[in-house]
Amino acid sequence: MLTQNSRKPVGIYANALEIIGGELCLAFTDTVDWRKSDHPRELLTSYADLVFWGQDVGILTDEDADHLLQQTKHRQTEANAVLERAIVLRGTIYRIFEAVVNERSPELKDLDILNSVLSEALARLRLVPTVEGFAWDWTDRDDALDRILWPVVRLAADLLTSQRLDRVKQCPGCGWLFLDTSRNRSRRWCTMQVCGNRAKARRHYERTKRQSPIESSTSD
Repeated sequence: MLTQNSRKPVGIYANALEIIGGELCLAFTDTVDWRKSDHPRELLTSYADLVFWGQDVGILTDEDADHLLQQTKHRQTEANAVLERAIVLRGTIYRIFEAVVNERSPELKDLDILNSVLSEALARLRLVPTVEGFAWDWTDRDDALDRILWPVVRLAADLLTSQRLDRVKQCPGCGWLFLDTSRNRSRRWCTMQVCGNRAKARRHYERTKRQSPIESSTSD
């Protein structure tokens, strides 16, 4: 199990899947906080952060996460390279879906990167028997430091080729991507608790300011 010292503070990526409607690939792109602001905050600053994120969203069990962190003690160069690949993949997936949201064609170079990583991931995919029939599983995953990326890229491809693609939206506040699962497709913000309330507060301030010209002139 993860030790208390190796575990991140609870809440950095908490509820990521709930925020973006359960789409793992979109949750991955949302590991940059306030992406569209002048000062975006990087949430994946180390390979350990990538592992903790994978644990939070259900890709890794506690045992999986602990094993990968133990592996990095003597594979640090490889872990750093995986983190760099993850950052590149994250930006690629984000730009592709952002283009879709804005009704543009994605850049061919981004599709090439996605297809390259997808090809590597699918080479690890296999069918395994279960009590109910068969299921997909990943082969040779235990010691693969990049295993966190495999389901991300596969689900990105699934979403891009699904009928739910037109439900992908971009929050006008922070720039996060999310899947609008509301019945009438009226969801606008990543969360009302954060971006929605900020926008409401800003509109209230501007409305109050416009409605109080006398008070402004009196104070002058």
